[in-house]
Amino acid sequence: MTRSDILRQLTDTPEFDLVVIGGGATGLGIALEASRRGYRVALLESHDFAKGTSSRSTKLVHGGVRYLAQGNIGLVREALHERSVLLHDVPHLAQPIPFVMPSYRWWETGFYGMGLKLYDFLAGAHGLGRTEFLNSQEVMNRMPGLKSQGLRGGVQYWDGQFDDARLAVNLARTAHRQGALLMNYCPVTQLHHDQGQLQGLTFVDQEGGQSIRLATRCIINATGVWVDHLRQLDAQAQGKQVQAMVSPSQGVHLVVDRDFLPGEHALLVPKTADGRVLFAVPWLGKVILGTTDTPRQDLPREPQAFDEEVDFILRESARYLAKAPRRSDVKSVWVGLRPLVKPHHEEGSSTKGLSREHSVSVSQSGLITVTGGKWTTYRAMAQDTLSQCLSSGLLPPSPCQQSDTVHFVGADTRSSHNKGLCQPQGLHLYGDEAQVVQALPGHDVWLLPGLSEAMVRFAVRYEYARCVEDVLARRSRALFLDAQASMAAAPDVATILQSEGCTNINLSGYMALAAAYSLPQNHN
Repeated sequence: MTRSDILRQLTDTPEFDLVVIGGGATGLGIALEASRRGYRVALLESHDFAKGTSSRSTKLVHGGVRYLAQGNIGLVREALHERSVLLHDVPHLAQPIPFVMPSYRWWETGFYGMGLKLYDFLAGAHGLGRTEFLNSQEVMNRMPGLKSQGLRGGVQYWDGQFDDARLAVNLARTAHRQGALLMNYCPVTQLHHDQGQLQGLTFVDQEGGQSIRLATRCIINATGVWVDHLRQLDAQAQGKQVQAMVSPSQGVHLVVDRDFLPGEHALLVPKTADGRVLFAVPWLGKVILGTTDTPRQDLPREPQAFDEEVDFILRESARYLAKAPRRSDVKSVWVGLRPLVKPHHEEGSSTKGLSREHSVSVSQSGLITVTGGKWTTYRAMAQDTLSQCLSSGLLPPSPCQQSDTVHFVGADTRSSHNKGLCQPQGLHLYGDEAQVVQALPGHDVWLLPGLSEAMVRFAVRYEYARCVEDVLARRSRALFLDAQASMAAAPDVATILQSEGCTNINLSGYMALAAAYSLPQNHN
């Protein structure tokens, strides 16, 4: 179905059961869950799917080891269950990965090891592998890039990793197959009320310039760190103001070559010099180093790393890696804004804190706002949000009984031979659609390692890609893996997009963006 076909269906639908605003992990999960239940669903995204935080995670599908220390057993148990569901549902995009936690003090192996044994116990039948106590030689055998001086041993445990942006597109396509209508590059410009209650909205198709009004009683604000903008828009229509709900925090990630951490084990340092956690995770042929946790007051679409954050990651990495990474070794630097929920926000609203990770609230006009959480629990967040819609009387009972099984686009759960996400990107990320990609023109023309001309065409025809950034940042992960290499391929990608009928290719905009992902070298 083409973009014009979707627009036509949006225009021709008299009324939707619900409209989701926001095409990140949360919004896409809601669209999929609601369409599976038989509701008439539309989803509108102002930019591209997963353009914001949902493409900038640490790429981990995890239960949250750090929550054990806080005693939040319920949250860990929920996340471990959702981890197993996600790994089963999309085995081509999410797989188990072993982590090693090295010990440089005599007490660390036993202390952290017992906590990780509890992690295993809470996972129960959903466990991915047994936690092991390692001596120093066993640690070095599994992590040859680690510093051996002072090493006393370590612990190995299991979690999951995934390709976040490609999973987002997969959710969008699976929701569409269930009947949902989804559009990127369609910002919502107005909310419509009748006697104080929401009745619909207006959005603009940025490509065609057309303004379209949709009728619905149920609108879900799933715009991540930007939820307060829609909340203000809703309140102002009634002459009111609301307090901010989100306090954003910035997480920075650096990408370096695999020779800094050979092998397929990830590194976890549970407590750095300033008490933070440090990850070094092999991913798509590179290594991700991170992450930071820095409060911000502004909400830029493309947040930039602060120099002190980059210095912190490099400095802490050098304490554990035998080969210390330098600024000149960084292939790409990218930043995500986490939507941390304030304990008290809108007065006069009905708020249901469904976990310490995410929050769902209902305004007096009926606007449902959901924010917080993490990728691993996207499905639970979707279910919680729809439960709130039902209990608030904004949705009728489900028109049909959905099954427990979701057949995701591209996923063949019968196969247990999925190529790991530690390996460079390639056809294995397409699952059982790899043959479809191979049948397209240019399947043997490689623009970058892991990106063929056929993959670009597939991105346009089947994966909602509209511009160069969509292809190189999120359908392929070239920008996140090597910013300079992605710039070299960008003109060829633009040519292919033009041949596929795309009109808003924006090559110059991509070049400026990719330059910002390249770490400046003139730093003292």
